[in-house]
Amino acid sequence: MWSAEDVARAAVRRQGEGLSVAQVADKVAEAERREREARQQLDSAGDRGPYEWDPEDLAEQWVARHTEWRRITALMDAQGWPVYSPERDVQGSTWARERDAQWEGALARRAAWQMERQDARDELKAQLWLPADASRRLRAIATRTGLSPEQVLAQLADRVRMNDNGTLTVDAFTPH
Repeated sequence: MWSAEDVARAAVRRQGEGLSVAQVADKVAEAERREREARQQLDSAGDRGPYEWDPEDLAEQWVARHTEWRRITALMDAQGWPVYSPERDVQGSTWARERDAQWEGALARRAAWQMERQDARDELKAQLWLPADASRRLRAIATRTGLSPEQVLAQLADRVRMNDNGTLTVDAFTPH
C-alpha cells in the first residue's frame, strides 16, 4: 500500500501540471489551511462511527500535500519556471516511475495469485483405495522409476483418453 506521501506526490503531480507560480502559491496556502483544519479536527475528534473518515489519515494526507506543494514551489523558484511541468521535475518523475513500477509489480503479483487460485480450483485431489494386488504393482513400478505412487498415477492420468465408444485408453509409456 502506498503511503500518504506517495498518494500526495501523485495527486500534486497531476493537479500541478501547467499551473503558474501564483497558482502553485495558492495551492500551498490551501494545503496549509487544510492541514491546520485537519489537525484541529484531529485534536477535537471524539467518538466517530465506523463509516466516518479517520481524521488522522486526513491530517497525514494534507501534511504530505503541503510538503509536496512547497517542494514544487521551491523547484519552480530555483529553476525559474513560469509554469509547473511534471516532465521537467526530475525528483517527481523518479517518484512517479518508482510508483508505477510498484503498481506493475502489484498487478503482476495479483495476476499470479489469481492464476494460482484458478489452478487450485481446477486441481483434483482424490483419495484412492486400491486392491492389494494393484497397490503392490503400483508400488513396484514407482520403486523401479524412482517416483512416488502418486506421481505414477498422475502421469497415467495425464495420458488417458476417451475413445469414441466411451472406453478409456492409455498408450504405452515409461514413467519418468
